Amino acid sequence: MNPEQLFCPNINCAARGQVGQGNIKSHHLKEKRCWCTVCEKSFATSKGTLFYRLRTDSQQVMWVIVLLANGCPVQAIVKAFGFDERTVKNWWQRAGEQCEAVHEHVVGQQALDLQHVQADEIRVKTQGGVIWMAMAIMVSTRLWLGGVISPRRDKQLIRQLAAQLRAYALCRPLLLAVDGLSSYVEAFQQAFRTPLPGDKGRPRLIAWADIAIVQVIKRRADTGLTLERRVVQGCTRLIETLRRATQKADGVINTAYIERLNATFRSHLAWLTRRTRTLAQQPETLQAGMYVVGCFYNLCDCHHSLRLRLWVGSHGHKWVQRTPAMAAGLTDHLWTIEELLRFRVPPPRWTPPKQRGRPSNETLRLIERWC
Repeated sequence: MNPEQLFCPNINCAARGQVGQGNIKSHHLKEKRCWCTVCEKSFATSKGTLFYRLRTDSQQVMWVIVLLANGCPVQAIVKAFGFDERTVKNWWQRAGEQCEAVHEHVVGQQALDLQHVQADEIRVKTQGGVIWMAMAIMVSTRLWLGGVISPRRDKQLIRQLAAQLRAYALCRPLLLAVDGLSSYVEAFQQAFRTPLPGDKGRPRLIAWADIAIVQVIKRRADTGLTLERRVVQGCTRLIETLRRATQKADGVINTAYIERLNATFRSHLAWLTRRTRTLAQQPETLQAGMYVVGCFYNLCDCHHSLRLRLWVGSHGHKWVQRTPAMAAGLTDHLWTIEELLRFRVPPPRWTPPKQRGRPSNETLRLIERWC
């Protein structure tokens, strides 16, 4: 327990979220508690993580999460470890909230030059009906960009996914490859717009330049599967340039990368397996599973297609393994499962309260020291 690597989680503290400022002191080694010299409050080092206020051994909790994230049904874990099913589901829900916060902190805080994005939906059977899971992937780095869950495959589902992509994207040339669902075209055209400054009243929205949208439409017939590649928006030259920059030079327009990602999620979540008897009972279960598997995929799993060749003098070369987050420049190392589940997302930095008149001397000192 190194106090220099911790920050104060108290939302009312002026030093909240800041590391290495010398305000964190060790308070109780056995109970793993620290003390902040600014707000004069103590806190557990596990606050803000999956293990906060859990009495079970953290190693066993990690084993359970890893098994669930690799396709093991809940009933098998209950039989093997003897835990109550409600306890396992509570851990899974907490792991999903932890991974969602980490995903928003690592991926959501950075603006990315996406270049080529593919999106698709997964139809999931549950005990209460059908739930749709829409996800997107950055082709060049294989980075999972996020997903949305909805009971209906409608425009609202696609608009939420498009809004996520718009929040991550830089205003650069972008190729969007989707299936034949017509909602994608309208949702992407509305999402990738920027307000025009200078207008009075509500600003006019200007569409981004160099946005290309293509559709890969699959039709099943008695003779087999037919494919139709349709260019909805953008010129052919731009589409081919972006495709060659992110895929193999001799390839074609496709949605193969998002389909492989869908297969990865189906193999890692028991609720997504086709013809499974392990159905999800609540949408929150799928939401948690999507973020847990997505964070494992982005941060903790090396991908063979992303490795780099490193030459070592006359001894030849060796391969440097990379994760999608490393390929996208979001992190510089391979995360462990424990690091992911113990990562503490810092709260936003403190801002002085709004008040009328001149601020007090104490407030001025806090502003000078922590703002």
